[in-house]
Amino acid sequence: MSDRRKIDRSEVDLAAYIFGDGGSRRCRVFNISEDGAGIELSTKLHMAPTFKMMLETDRIIRDCRLVWSSDTRIGVVFKAN
Repeated sequence: MSDRRKIDRSEVDLAAYIFGDGGSRRCRVFNISEDGAGIELSTKLHMAPTFKMMLETDRIIRDCRLVWSSDTRIGVVFKAN
């Protein structure tokens, strides 16, 4: 999958929250770049095509678009504001 990315992602282990539709869920970011991220959820979950994510470390809210999902992992690209 990395061959389709414009920018390589760094392997990380960061706590984050995804939210939209009035609720939020804690998750873990396992890789990230300025263009997108890989996210691991605690349980398999149907994801909306777009939602927001906030890392606990920087508290920046990023608009996300779902690109792929597999079991409890999803891949997103960050939408430009």
